[in-house]
Amino acid sequence: MSGRLPRTVIILGWVSFLNDFASEMVTPLIPILVAGTLAAGPLALGVIEGTADAVAAFLRLWAGRHSDRFTGRRKALTLAGYALSNAVRPLFSVVFHWLALLVLRSVDRVGKGLRSAQRDAMLADAVEVHRRGAAFGVQRAFDNCGAVLGALVAALALWQFTADIATVIAFSALPGLLAVALVGLAVREPPRRTPPEALPALSWDALGRTQRRILLIVAAFTFARLSDTFIVLRGHQLGLGVVELLLMWASISLMKAGSSYYGGRWSDAVPRRLVLLVSWTAWAAGLWLLCVADTGPLLWSVAIYIGLVAGLGEGAERALVRDHARGGEVGTAFGWYYFLTGLAAIPAGIAVGGLWHWQSAAMAFSFAGAVAALCALLLLVLVKNPSTLGDR
Repeated sequence: MSGRLPRTVIILGWVSFLNDFASEMVTPLIPILVAGTLAAGPLALGVIEGTADAVAAFLRLWAGRHSDRFTGRRKALTLAGYALSNAVRPLFSVVFHWLALLVLRSVDRVGKGLRSAQRDAMLADAVEVHRRGAAFGVQRAFDNCGAVLGALVAALALWQFTADIATVIAFSALPGLLAVALVGLAVREPPRRTPPEALPALSWDALGRTQRRILLIVAAFTFARLSDTFIVLRGHQLGLGVVELLLMWASISLMKAGSSYYGGRWSDAVPRRLVLLVSWTAWAAGLWLLCVADTGPLLWSVAIYIGLVAGLGEGAERALVRDHARGGEVGTAFGWYYFLTGLAAIPAGIAVGGLWHWQSAAMAFSFAGAVAALCALLLLVLVKNPSTLGDR
């Protein structure tokens, strides 16, 4: 990969690897904290995850627009975002109530909000149009490989060295510090493809019609994009131990790592809509399979399948957003992307968590699967030519 893709793509990939190494030492433990130490349930988990993403939504839009409107320099906010997340995440180890966890998780996602659109715009700036899918696929592969290692290290630590979840969370600061250092010392921004110029006022109507349709459909898919924490919570309810749940989390991320790279490359060769249609339809089927996964072995099988199909569309989805960004507004396009998906996260988390709390896990999974199938249908019907490349 390093021989074919620019240095910036590879370095940002390693940054994502280290950051997710740190993050995934913590994130799969959140549902266990919520259900165990904090004595809450699926509704609280849905509120925490949904609110945290929504808090970051507005910052993602502002951050992406900021990098386009002013200097076009994206590294500073990217560095600030990684630094904030990795400073606050170890504090999860000292929470005493799920509302405190909600606040800290939200601050963590503020960091994500500052960096996500900037990083993706830097990736898009660094590659030619015919390699966008591969570049985003590589970034997602590094990200998911870091998630694998983080979950495995957490599992090993709990198994061999300590039974204290808080200690494992605190040690996540080490790889996080390395990620921040790598951004500051090694990331070099590619030169701007177009000279800085005054941008019009931020407006939804300024986006192209196809771009608006894509963004709205992707935002709707947020209601189906069930967080892996819900799979961990389901395993916890079925009696799986903490170490086994961490291994399951690592397995999901490993499947995503492989499929995201090849899915991204595939989307450079065929219409990106086709890759998303396959991924989203298969995702819907996986959610419905979760409805009947009432034993540990069944849950393991479905979780691995879900990781495989989820990763398939990750790179293609981001490349599709870039394909339809107007010249000079790449950061803004990704800002809108993260803004809308984050904004949908609160009602999505409450809907899934509420259905689980008042009905059943099967009802929550079934609802998410229906939304995924509907979004795939909307993409097929309403987005006629999303594979046309070039600024628009």
